[in-house]
This record gives sequence, C-alpha cells and structure tokens, in this order.
Amino acid sequence: MLILFRLIHESFRFAIVSLMVNKVRTVLSLLGITIGIFSIIALFSVFDSMEKAIRDSISSLGNNVLYIQKWPWMAGGSDYPWWKYWQRPEATLTEMAELEKRSNAAEAFAFWVSTSRDVSYQSATVSGVSIQAVSHGYPQVMPFDLQNGRYFTPIESQTGRNIIIIGADVASELFGSSDPTGQTVKVFGRKLNVIGVLKKEGENMFGEANDKLAFIPINFARNVMDIKTRGTIIAVKNKEGLPNEELKDELIGLMRSIRKLKPLEEDNFSINEMDIINKSFDQLFGVIAIVGWIVGGFSLLVGGFGIANIMFVSVKERTNQIGIQKSIGAKNYFILLQFLFEAVFLSIIGGIVGLILVWLISVLVTNLSSFTLLLSFKNILLGLLVSGSIGLISGFIPSWSAAHLDPVDAMRSSF
Repeated sequence: MLILFRLIHESFRFAIVSLMVNKVRTVLSLLGITIGIFSIIALFSVFDSMEKAIRDSISSLGNNVLYIQKWPWMAGGSDYPWWKYWQRPEATLTEMAELEKRSNAAEAFAFWVSTSRDVSYQSATVSGVSIQAVSHGYPQVMPFDLQNGRYFTPIESQTGRNIIIIGADVASELFGSSDPTGQTVKVFGRKLNVIGVLKKEGENMFGEANDKLAFIPINFARNVMDIKTRGTIIAVKNKEGLPNEELKDELIGLMRSIRKLKPLEEDNFSINEMDIINKSFDQLFGVIAIVGWIVGGFSLLVGGFGIANIMFVSVKERTNQIGIQKSIGAKNYFILLQFLFEAVFLSIIGGIVGLILVWLISVLVTNLSSFTLLLSFKNILLGLLVSGSIGLISGFIPSWSAAHLDPVDAMRSSF
C-alpha cells in the first residue's frame, strides 16, 4: 500500500513538473482532451437540461391521464391512411357521461374543446386568446392554480352561465394592475363575467402556458360555437395505484360498447397517453447521445495522441533516470505504473479544464436566459472517467516501453 501511495505521489509530481517545465507543449497537447471533454459534457448537459424540462412539462399534463380523441398522437403509418382517422366521429359529452356511469377504474373525467378568439374590455383587446371550453371536472383531471377568484360552481357549469376565468397575461393586458374579478369582458360577441384569474406560469418547453388562455363552461360554449367540429377531448384520470393499461383496456371496451361497434370492426377512436411522447423522446435523445459521442470522439482521439506524445517525450527525457531506478531494484511494474499514472493525471487535468469551461457557460446561460442549464454530478463523473480512460489508453504504450528499457543502455543514454 505504501508503494502505491508513493507511485501516485511521484506520478502526480512528474505530471505537474511536465506542465510547469514544458508549458506550451503540454497545453497544446492537452487542448484536444479539453475540447473533447468540453464538447461531450456540454452537449450532454444541454440535452439533459432540455430532457428534464420536457419531461417536467409532460408530467404536468398528467402521466396517469388518458385522452380519448378522434386522432392518435402517433400516426399508424402508410398502412392506415389519414382519411380513416378523418372519418371517425368526435368524442361527445354524452359519451363522457356514459363512461362516468360505467367505469370502475377511473377517478375523474373532463371534457374540453379549444378555439381561439379575441377578448375585449372597453377599448382594450387581446387577440388570439386560447379559449378552453371545459366540463366541471376539469380541475380534478388537469389541475391549475388561481391567482385570485374561483372556479365554476356545479350549477354554473350545468346551466352554462356566461362566466370566464382568464390567464395572467390576458388580465394584465386588459386591466393592468387592477383586479379583473367582477368585471365584464366580451368574447364571441357576448358579455362574460370574470370570476377568476390564473396564476402566471410562463412558457413550458413546448411554448405553451396558461398565461394567454381563458376557461369557459362547456355548456355556455355549446350556445356560441359548434363543438362537434373542434377536436373534442375526453380526459380520464386513473385511480391511484392502478396501471394505465388497466384503465386503457376498460375504456376501449366501454367506448366500443357505447358506439355499438361489432366485434370485427376497428376502433373508431384513439386513446392517447403521455407514455407515447416519452418513448418518442427516448429515441430522440438516444440518437443525440450517439451524435455527441461522435462529435466529441474526434477531439478525444486528437487529445489521446497528444497525451501519447507527451509521454514518449517524457520517457526519452528520463531514460537515464529509469536506468538508475532499475539498477537499484525498481521492478518493471513500478516503472510502468509510474508513467501510466502520470498519463492519467495529465489527461484528467485536461478534462477538469473542460468541465470548468462547461460550468462557467452553464452559470452564464442560467443567469442570462430563461433556460436552466445544469452540469450534473453524473456528467462531471462521466467527464473525469472519460478523460482518465483516454490517459490510460494513450499512455500505455509509452509506459510499457519505459518499463522494458534495458537498465545498462538506459543509464548510458543522454538526452
């Protein structure tokens, strides 16, 4: 154990001396390792941060929620043409009511349809507001936070009262700093009473937010637009602890029964879930990881040759010293490990510089933009392991040649 510590200490000392004595040569040789580690870890950090933000956005939509719709989120390919989906009927409120009666695996149901309209108050108008016409159970399936005000009462939802909940940006543009609740806005050419304001969220990774939208009761929307042609959705929240597959199987059976489909007939509805999107992103980020390794691999290859060059020169410079060490009893493995550790230390130093550059950029990006760029412990460890491995591989041949020098010839040599 004492010999091992001595080896590590001497190898680290020789690595530092190599850096100090031959600064330009060492810096240029380590530049490849630094650039390679920077390229790989920077790319992985960016996409790890993107992946986290995307998955958080997906999770906010509900991993335990299934969506009954006309269209599937992932197309079936050329063997299932788009016109078959086009011919399918839209989901209806009546179907949701039947599902609520018959389902045993569902905890809550929500029905909604979206459109875009202008919202006006006196002389001010906000264009392109996303109007969400929702059933009363919407907050139980797709929770949201109110900054002030309240949600629809059951009676208001059932009777289709002319009321509205607006997003934070809509409230700010129409009313400034004053409280919108109790005021009257104009949508669909009708006057609606504002009963609540959504808490400001900002945009997620998909460019979506609750800041420029509004909620109205679905039964009010039926009086001002044709909801059957708007892409209706029935969202179903699974009971706690039940797998999504169990709820999905139940919903397929119930929907086929409600629509009176014969046993051999194809489903004329789609049941979508967030797992479909997650699997798509798994494939995407898998491809990105391969690209990252290819991009950084070329720099690491150059860096490996740089480390090998440093070590060959180091062996040449210390040939006489190697001969003296071997003459007084130093074993081959001692010389081998001494130079091998030196190569690893040099490579890790280059990797640490690359990691520091990534950290500095992550701090700048996080502080100067809305995107949070994180240098995770996993990526730090990956950078150190990769740089250490490059040093181990590229330093082996020079270390082997040093370990097998003839001691007499080595002592006679002069550099």
